[in-house]
Amino acid sequence: MTTSSGSQAGPARVLTTADAATIGVAAMIGAGVFAVFAPAAGEAGAWLPAALLIAAVVAYCNATSSARLAARHPQSGGTYVYGRERLGELWGYLAGWAFIVGKVASCAAMALTFASYVWPGWERPVALAAVATLTAVNYLGVRTSAWLSRLLLLGVLTALAAVVAVSLGGSEAHPAHLSVSGEWPGFFGLLSAAGMLFFAFAGYARIATLGGEVRTPQTTIPRAITIALAAVFTVYLLVGASALMVLGRDRLAASTAPLSDTVTAAGWPVLVPLVAAGAALASLGALLSLILGVSRTTAAMAADGNLPRYLSGIHGRFGVPHRAEAAVGAVVCALVLAVDLRGAIGFSAFGVLAYYAITNASALRLGPEENRPLLLVPVAGLTGCVVLAFSLPLSSVVSGGAVIALGAALWLLRQVLLVRR
Repeated sequence: MTTSSGSQAGPARVLTTADAATIGVAAMIGAGVFAVFAPAAGEAGAWLPAALLIAAVVAYCNATSSARLAARHPQSGGTYVYGRERLGELWGYLAGWAFIVGKVASCAAMALTFASYVWPGWERPVALAAVATLTAVNYLGVRTSAWLSRLLLLGVLTALAAVVAVSLGGSEAHPAHLSVSGEWPGFFGLLSAAGMLFFAFAGYARIATLGGEVRTPQTTIPRAITIALAAVFTVYLLVGASALMVLGRDRLAASTAPLSDTVTAAGWPVLVPLVAAGAALASLGALLSLILGVSRTTAAMAADGNLPRYLSGIHGRFGVPHRAEAAVGAVVCALVLAVDLRGAIGFSAFGVLAYYAITNASALRLGPEENRPLLLVPVAGLTGCVVLAFSLPLSSVVSGGAVIALGAALWLLRQVLLVRR
């Protein structure tokens, strides 16, 4: 079997475990936390913390499998490369397709989250404006930097700390809302919520790409993954429990801006602008990087012939895949017009879970001499991804499955046409 492993070129190994964990936390804590608790509470109710734990365990398995594969295949492309090298061309293609599908839906979710906090009642026009603006920014070749990510993280954590402080410290918090007695949502309800909450952990794979830049990556990366996921789980648990105690299941599930509604119900409406600012910063930062990342994956797949080659074009002046960026922006705008926030989250979660199912299947093909993780890790990750994907709301499963099936059909059609030439 051909592999693409090899020595990594160049970067200095300067990042410590703390550095890598910080980067992972910054990548994970984004706009998802400002939106995902509403639909998740609608599915799981007081069992929200249990659903959050399930999502965190699946995310840990996925991140560990990604890290071990990244060490063997130090190329850009993630599971698009791992699936191709370990499972075959079709699986690599499907991983890339699922990534694009899931992350395009994530872009729509980020844009709608931004709009719901910044200008309630005008969500779609404001979301469209945000997508158009950031697509133009990426088109001109502007990049986000590490210091900007940390600055955004500081703003987001400040807003989340304010939500937790006024919620738990006020008289409107009712611990009875966390009681699970008599309120069992059913396994599908619990797992559906976990699938949606998985959306809020997106970004943990960033740690797996640091193999060439950290000290002793064999030990540093697994430790950083564990620390980052534990930290993010703690933050999400505090925020989710605070919102649930103040609003209760029904009010939380019906909210379009749950954390703003939480501080208002807690008697601190003066903090709504702070929460809105945190959500806006997180949403715009995530949307900017998502459009950039999805367009690059689209261009890479187009260059390989797995998408129309026209999309692989590079702008002569700005050096960016401008056609792919314009196409991604157009598709995101179409989704903003066609789906609501809950639908975008579910659709995104299905695509991303499919992507990581292929990641874990690829990790199962690692040999003992290739630093394969404990067999339980990729097995649990693969099982968890499949179960959570098919436990999402039926509309998300049907639409997500149909789009991935369409991708497989297009790949098979291309193979047939290539054979006939």
